[in-house]
Amino acid sequence: MLQAMRNKMHGWPAIILLGISVFAMSFFGMEGYLTSSSDMSVAKVGKHEISQNDMQDRLNLLRQRANAEQGDQFDTSIFEKPEMKLRVLNSMIDQQLLLKANDDFGLTVSDQAVRDYIASIPAFQVDGHFDPTSYSAVLASQRKTPEMFEAEVRSDLAVQLLPRAIDASTIIPAADAERFLALRMQRRDVRYFLLPRPTISDAKVTDEQIDAYYKAHLADYTDPERVSVKYIEVNGADLASASAPSDEELRKRYADEKQRFVQPEQRLVSHILIDVPANATPEQQKAALAKANDIAAHATPEDFAELARKDSQDLGSKRQGGDLGWLERGVTNPAFESAMLAMTKGQISKPVLSPEGYHIIWLRDVRSGDAKPFEEVRDTLVKEATAADKDRLYNEVAGKLSDNTYQNPSSLEPASEALKLPIKETPLFSRAGGEGVAANPKVVAAAFSDDVLAQGNNSGLIDLGGDHSVVIHVDKHLPSTPRALADVRGDVHDRIIDERVAAEAKTQAQALLARLQKGDSMEDVAASSKLDVTAVKNALRVQADLPPSIRDHAFLLPHPADGKPQYASVDMGKGVYALLALDKVQPGDLSDVTADQRESLRQQMAQAYGAEATSELIEILRSRTEIKINKERL
Repeated sequence: MLQAMRNKMHGWPAIILLGISVFAMSFFGMEGYLTSSSDMSVAKVGKHEISQNDMQDRLNLLRQRANAEQGDQFDTSIFEKPEMKLRVLNSMIDQQLLLKANDDFGLTVSDQAVRDYIASIPAFQVDGHFDPTSYSAVLASQRKTPEMFEAEVRSDLAVQLLPRAIDASTIIPAADAERFLALRMQRRDVRYFLLPRPTISDAKVTDEQIDAYYKAHLADYTDPERVSVKYIEVNGADLASASAPSDEELRKRYADEKQRFVQPEQRLVSHILIDVPANATPEQQKAALAKANDIAAHATPEDFAELARKDSQDLGSKRQGGDLGWLERGVTNPAFESAMLAMTKGQISKPVLSPEGYHIIWLRDVRSGDAKPFEEVRDTLVKEATAADKDRLYNEVAGKLSDNTYQNPSSLEPASEALKLPIKETPLFSRAGGEGVAANPKVVAAAFSDDVLAQGNNSGLIDLGGDHSVVIHVDKHLPSTPRALADVRGDVHDRIIDERVAAEAKTQAQALLARLQKGDSMEDVAASSKLDVTAVKNALRVQADLPPSIRDHAFLLPHPADGKPQYASVDMGKGVYALLALDKVQPGDLSDVTADQRESLRQQMAQAYGAEATSELIEILRSRTEIKINKERL
């Protein structure tokens, strides 16, 4: 094509085109032709960008959590659906709005809060106490440094600052909790009887009626556009494992990376914290120092834990007698670390000032750092080497597949032959997705794209996550077509009958309801249809022996007035109706509700009100912030 253009670029057309190009460059600037946009954000919240990598990291994290919770029941495709991605993105936008609000209000997460949270994570504990070795091992397995993880924790805690402050400031008066309890435990006396599905007199359906209904509801009987695709997949889990590394290779790796397996020096520490507010007055600072000096002067190893439980203001360690577990360099703030490292075993320090306040530190024990022997870490080295080889092999095969299918866009055969990978097929599927790889929205989007569907080209390499990717090529394409009337005739007939039955049932129910509302007794009305009335006294909102539809409707009816029942008809579905009478409403009996249950309810109500207030705050922040979402990048 370039050669054809070159052949035609002579004479006056070339002069005109050149003139236009010069004008365009002078008008818009040369940089528009020499640079490309680096904006690959999924969304912008004010000046903050949420990148595609940020979005993918969040999806991966949620996917891992869901997989851990649900196990074999986990649906791997759920996080590929556009509506789920949009929900996750909106959550990330809300979090960014809260972080910006923290800056505006001057709210920050203290180093102590980060340390306390990390120390409370069970995966980092041994015998209920924080263990630096476990901490380092877990982070290494996730390919994270302590600084990276602490930044993540700080960010997570920062998102919770405002919601928790709102929760803490939400006050639920005892009277409100009592009223809610009385409403929740309200009792209602109800009677009802069921009208069975009626037998209609007009059960004949003509061909003309079937034809008319079919045409009027043609969309219900139209098969959507569908395709089937052929595809080649590269799955890291299926690739042949490379040969196990030799002992010599492993020992070399151990020698090169020996520092990874050195257990750093650790110190078993307890402390007592006397808090100093960030905006403390000089008098408050003096009072805190005086209190810390007094505690330090009287503290001994024998009574240190009791003093910590009594006086420490570090809620994270107070109940454990100030126990912080085994600590190493880089875990605490510089002032605390410097004092801790300068102490000898058994020593209790004088007050040490840090951003959180004054610490009295007791160094209970010290263990020096030792390197783990090769034999102890050999299995870890084997796993790492094998995983690295698999990653390399996957990237190599996936890269070759991408190159080959791009160079031969009209067929998968050349790539299949060159890479010895089979060509697989899917059943027909619509834009709503299908089975197997066709359940993945990325595959569906590619299958129905212009380049693949209309132009007949291979897709690009589609990353399905987890070292799994495919290239697809459309095999069959069926446009959207109505199903023949002959094929759906039975369904059309049944629908017409069902609609007639539903109409007849509603008419019957309304007629009986009118009789009740005019003053006829429910027993007489039921008897006229040879039906029995069921009475349920003191029904609760969770009444098990009441059909859910009747129970829910009974608690929506207004209170009976002047001793007259409230009546209603209830559609039970499939042509069945119920006639319902509400005879009496009584407040809940709260005599058996304990003080702890009442307090628990108040806390739940406070959280509910706090969550609603937080949602309202986020809506206000959204209205005041420019937010742009690039849905095509989801």
